[in-house]
Amino acid sequence: MAAASRRSRRSRIAVATTVAVIGLTAGLATGCDAVDKAIDCVQTADTIADSVTGLQQAVENAANDPTQTDQSLNSIEKDLDKIGDKTDNADVNKAVDDLSKAVDNVRTAVKNGDNTPDISPVTDAAGELTKVCTS
Repeated sequence: MAAASRRSRRSRIAVATTVAVIGLTAGLATGCDAVDKAIDCVQTADTIADSVTGLQQAVENAANDPTQTDQSLNSIEKDLDKIGDKTDNADVNKAVDDLSKAVDNVRTAVKNGDNTPDISPVTDAAGELTKVCTS
């Protein structure tokens, strides 16, 4: 859990730094729509990082409240829809698709009775999405 927490903090720091850089250069950019989309992507990726942290906690506490896992997966899917609707970037769309598949796999595992599914593909895909949004 400590490694995941450090990874989440690093992701948020990278996202915050990128948002600051984008914000500072937004006035110089000629394509405001592109900048707005990039900022939306970064902000949503940060929200997804928080949702993935929530998913990790929900899986750890599944015995106490199994509905938390489903709620966390729903939150991630909702945020993925936001990114997918706002970008035409092929790399971002691929990262969104990969994360969506990972979420589907966890959901299927839970429906099949796995109370502690492997969510590492979700965390890996969320990290990749953050990386793509910030590059």
